[in-house]
Order: sequence, then C-alpha cells, then structure tokens
Amino acid sequence: MSRAFVKEDSDRPEPPIVRTPGDNPNYVTAEGLQKLHDALAASQAANDTRNVTYYEQRIESAIVDDPATHKRNVVAFGSTVTTLDQSGKRTRVKIVGEDEADPTAGLISWTSPYAQALLDHRAGKKVTVHRPAGPVILTIESIE
Repeated sequence: MSRAFVKEDSDRPEPPIVRTPGDNPNYVTAEGLQKLHDALAASQAANDTRNVTYYEQRIESAIVDDPATHKRNVVAFGSTVTTLDQSGKRTRVKIVGEDEADPTAGLISWTSPYAQALLDHRAGKKVTVHRPAGPVILTIESIE
C-alpha cells in the first residue's frame, strides 16, 4: 500500500508561516502608523499571535516621515503625484509605506519601481518606469 494513504500519527494542522518584516527601513505616514495600531488591535482581539508579533515588530521599527521636512515641489515619501503617460492617461498616486500600500486605491509603496522612478524629481520632469510590460515614460504634472 502506498504511504500516501496511511494516516500519520498527528492530524494537527501545520503551524502558519511566520511573517517577516523585511529588510527595508519601515517608513510610514502618520496614517500608516495608525493603520498598524488598528491592525495590531484587531489581531490581538482575534488571538492571532502570528499577526500580533508581526504588527508589534512593524510598529517598533516604524519611522514616521514628516512631510514638513521635505523640499518643496520635489517628489518625496508621502507626496501625492499626478502623472501623464505617453497615451495621455493621467494617474494620481500617493507614495506611502510598504504596509499601507494599496495600488487599487492609488497608494503605492516607496519601494515600488513606479515610486522609485518618481522620487526626487520635480513637476515637468519626464521619468521612465521600468515595468514587466515594458518601460513607460511619464511626465510629472503636479506634486502635493
């Protein structure tokens, strides 16, 4: 008989994979830090020890970025940027921390290729974003 059909001594489920915080600095906006605290509270209420540990580590390592320290009119962490691509499509994104990124809501991680192409540039500048679908040239229209 094949071992595939033999019951093992333990029917316990495997432990969940440990979430690791990553190697990048944990930059967050003030809103992002609040979201981490909210996620921690929800994980604690659900007795989800895996996520409690993860969110505790993320909060402990959080570096809250103050937009007031940035140069004016230069794309930086926390900036909301409007771009125009070669086909005339306008896109508006906010550059945020890894935990608060939600591309469908226009929130992109500062570590993403899109954000990396925009950072440290001014309105009017053309930048190239290298994507899996091929490069795209964007013009930075405005920075908030």
